[in-house]
Amino acid sequence: MLKQLKVIVEKHSDGYVAYPFGLKGVVIGEGDTYEEALADVKSAIQFHIETFGPEVLESDQPVLEAFIAETRVTI
Repeated sequence: MLKQLKVIVEKHSDGYVAYPFGLKGVVIGEGDTYEEALADVKSAIQFHIETFGPEVLESDQPVLEAFIAETRVTI
C-alpha cells in the first residue's frame, strides 16, 4: 500500500533540509540539492515506519493543507 505524505523542503546556505507532516516522531532528511533532501527524507520515513510500525502514521487526521506563518518571541 502506498501512503502519500506532505513534505516541507527548506533551502539553506549549506544545503537542503526536508521533513514530513503527519508522522509521529521526528524524521529529517538533508542533502546538497532539493532532490537529495527529498530522497533522504523518503528513506528516513521508510526506516521510521519499519522501526516503529505503521502506527506512526497519523491516518485519522491527515494534513489537508500546510501554511507558513511567522510569530515573534522574546529572547
